[in-house]
Amino acid sequence: MTTWWPYFRIAAALLGTAALVRQFMQTVGNALSATTEWGAHVPTVVANFFSYFTILSNLSAVVALTIGAVWMLRTRRENTPEPRWLATLLAFSSTYMIVTGVVYNVLLRNIVLVGLSEPWTNETLHVVMPLVMLVDVLVAPRRRALSWSAALGAAIFPIVWAIYTMVRANFITAPATGNAWWYPYPFLDPNGPGGWPSVVAYIVGIAVVIVGFGAAVVWVGRRRGIRVPA
Repeated sequence: MTTWWPYFRIAAALLGTAALVRQFMQTVGNALSATTEWGAHVPTVVANFFSYFTILSNLSAVVALTIGAVWMLRTRRENTPEPRWLATLLAFSSTYMIVTGVVYNVLLRNIVLVGLSEPWTNETLHVVMPLVMLVDVLVAPRRRALSWSAALGAAIFPIVWAIYTMVRANFITAPATGNAWWYPYPFLDPNGPGGWPSVVAYIVGIAVVIVGFGAAVVWVGRRRGIRVPA
C-alpha cells in the first residue's frame, strides 16, 4: 500500500482541484451574466465563494493530500511515520471534510441552489472528497498517533469561520436575492423562521460534531498509528 497510496492521494487532489476550479468558474460566470448590481459585483461573489466552509475544507483537503503524497514519495525508502505537522494537517482536514459530508447530506441535500453548482462538482465536493479523507484516516500507511489535544485544536478554525461568517453577513448584499445580508447556509440565517435561537442551536450542535469527529479521527490514529515521543 505504501507504494501506491501517494498516487491515490494525488489523483484525489486532482479531482478535488478540478471540482473547485469548475465551481469557481461557474460562480464567476454567474456574476458576469447577472443583471442586478449586487449580483454582478464580482469581488463580493468571489469573496462569498471562499466563505463557504465546503470550499475551505476542500481546499484544505487538496493541500493536505498533495503535501502528504509528496512527503510519501520523497521518503518512500523509509518506514518512519509522518512528521507531527503533517499528521496534524491531515487530521484537521479529514475532520473538516467528514463534517462537511455529514452536514450536507443531513441538512442541505434537499435544498436546491439553481445555477450554483453542477451535479458532478456538487457530489465531488460533498460526497467523494469526504469519503476519500475518511478512507485516508482508516487505511493510509505511516500514520502518526497524535495527542488528544489535536481534537480540540481541530475546532479552532471552524470557530473562527463561524465568527467571521456572522460578523460579515450584514455587510453583504446577497447576490442572488438582493437581501441586505448574506449567509452561506440557510441554517445560519437568523432572518429565517427559527431566528437566533435556531442559529445558536445549529452552531453549538455543529461545534460538538466537529469536536466529536476530531476525537474520532485522533482515536483511529492512536489505534493504528505509530506513537513517537514528544
